[in-house]
Amino acid sequence: MALTLENVTKRFGSFTAVDKLSIEIPEKEMFGFLGANGAGKTTTFRMILGLLDSSEGKISWDGKPINYDTSHIVGYLPEERGLYPKMKVQDQLIYLGRLRGMQKQDILKQLEYWLERFKVPEYLNKKVEELSKGNQQKIQFIASVLHKPRLLILDEPFSGLDPVNVELLKEAVLDLKNQGTSIVFSSHRMEHVEELCEHLCIMHRGKPIVHGALKDIKRSFGKKNVSVHADFDLSHLENVRGVVKFKQTGEGVHLQVENEGVSQHIFEEISGKGFVRKFSLEEPSLNDIFIEKVGASYE
Repeated sequence: MALTLENVTKRFGSFTAVDKLSIEIPEKEMFGFLGANGAGKTTTFRMILGLLDSSEGKISWDGKPINYDTSHIVGYLPEERGLYPKMKVQDQLIYLGRLRGMQKQDILKQLEYWLERFKVPEYLNKKVEELSKGNQQKIQFIASVLHKPRLLILDEPFSGLDPVNVELLKEAVLDLKNQGTSIVFSSHRMEHVEELCEHLCIMHRGKPIVHGALKDIKRSFGKKNVSVHADFDLSHLENVRGVVKFKQTGEGVHLQVENEGVSQHIFEEISGKGFVRKFSLEEPSLNDIFIEKVGASYE
C-alpha cells in the first residue's frame, strides 16, 4: 500500500520546480522530505494531493491514481494556515469533517478526543482568531487527522510551536504511525527528521540528491564525528591527518574525520597528556550530510 512517484516533473513556464522525482514511500512509515526553501517540497505535496497536475510522470497509491475519489484517505496539514479566523473551533471542524463525508457525532467524538489530548478542551467554542499561533496549529493538525486518513502529509508541522507543544505533536504523529498511517512530512529541522523517520529524501532545486534509508545514508557518507572534552589544550588535533573539520566548543573540540581509523590517531594523540572527560565517535548527523550534499550541488 505504498505511495509511488515515478519520474514526476512539474514545470511553471520555463521554470522546473520538480525534476524527475522517483520515490516510493512505504506503508505505515514516516518519510521525511528535506530541502531548503524553494527545493520543491510543497509543490510535490500539492501534486500528491491532486491540487496541482504534474507536467510528467505519475503518482499512485496502492497502484491506483490519486484523485478526488481518494481524497478521503488523505490528510494534509499545509505550511500556511488555512482556518477561518471568525469561526468557532467546533463549527469549523464540523464543516471540514462533513466535507470528508463524516457524520456530525463522529466528528464531535474525534474533536473531543484530540482537544483533550492536546490539553485544550476549553477551545471548543472559541473563535480561531482568539487562539495563539501554536494553538491554531494544533487545531489545523486536528483538522488534518479528524477523518483518520491512511496517508497523512504534514508540511512543516512543528514550525511556530514551543518545545512542549512540539513534543505533544510528535507523540501524536508517532501514535498515528503505530496505528498504521503512512506519514510524509517536510521539515527544515534535521533533528526532527532524524528522530522520527526511517526513510528520507533530500531535495535541492527540484531534484532528489539523497534518497533512501536513514541508516544507509549515514553509513555511505563515510565520515564520522569525534567529540573530545579534556582538561588540556586540544588545538593541535586540527592538524591530525584525516581531520576534515575542527570546531572548538565550550568543553572541548568537535571534529569531523574521514573515517573511523582517524579516530584511533586522535586517541593516540591525547593519550597520556592529561585528564580526558569524554572521547566519543559518533555517526554523522543529518545536518552534516545535508550541508555537504546541498553545498556540493550549490557550487
